[in-house]
Amino acid sequence: MKTVVALVTGGFTGEYVISLRTANTIEEHLDPERFEVYRIVIESHSWHYIDKFTGQKHEINRNNFTLQIKNQTIGFNIVFMALHGSPGEDGKLQGYFDMLNIPYTTCDATTSAITMNKGYTKAIVADIPQLHVARSKQLFSNTPENSALLQASLQLPYFVKPNNGGSSVGMSKVKTAAELPDALEKAFKEDNQVLVEEFIKGREFTIGVYKTRYGIQTLPTTEVITSKEFFDFEAKYTPGITKEITPGNLNEEELERVQQIATAVYEKLNCKGITRIDFILSEKDNEFYFIEINTVPGQTTHSFIPQQVRAAGMSLGDFYTQLIQTALADV
Repeated sequence: MKTVVALVTGGFTGEYVISLRTANTIEEHLDPERFEVYRIVIESHSWHYIDKFTGQKHEINRNNFTLQIKNQTIGFNIVFMALHGSPGEDGKLQGYFDMLNIPYTTCDATTSAITMNKGYTKAIVADIPQLHVARSKQLFSNTPENSALLQASLQLPYFVKPNNGGSSVGMSKVKTAAELPDALEKAFKEDNQVLVEEFIKGREFTIGVYKTRYGIQTLPTTEVITSKEFFDFEAKYTPGITKEITPGNLNEEELERVQQIATAVYEKLNCKGITRIDFILSEKDNEFYFIEINTVPGQTTHSFIPQQVRAAGMSLGDFYTQLIQTALADV
């Protein structure tokens, strides 16, 4: 009997289109002999499935997360989360599925909510051995006093970013104090909390971390070299702007160190499913500085995780099957 999968995508944020692309990749690689996949698009006004053959739109019954197609009620064995941002990455849907006892492929509601908040996440992982965090300030309102406060406590240049966002939407690099007010306004348009961090000069790396029945596993690293000031939304999703080297150019000691750090981050945050953790390897002291963790990392054709899976010698189909099997085994 096939496993019935709800491939949940869409969302309420600027990452909506990326979520749809992620769902495309996952659906393309799930074995139709093993999985019966229904793509469920979640929007603010509608949760629905569109029949690929008839084009008919079927609304989800939100009382029990089922579909009614003709005279058949379709329930789901598992949710494969392909929704970046809210409500798929911040714990809201995870809490909903917990109440319905439907397993899913991501971190639980608590971990998802915490890791969506960059400032809170940094506070939790700050004491992990060999891991460093940039000095930062968390702002909860956009007031005229912010500029003076930041200049008194942090050293330029800064990264200014929405505290609960993804794909670098609303993020700016600030080199001078004069640029700060516009950067803060841009970030506060995306979120009611903003994180301002000191810039750490170095090389950027990202690494996929996931769990199987054999324990926590790491994928090969990717080094990110962008022609822009930083790895923003355009650099992430426009081919040619960024050079991505997988496996990343690390020596044996650096690779072992980042694998240990990434495993410790995953474990301390009580993660599940596939995550991606971003670091800066500092030019000054050759230490790894935590940037953020992504609990629903992109799976588009240009995304890091598919690159890393292939570099590890796995097919995406086998990898996604492992994620489903592990989530079902945890029930």
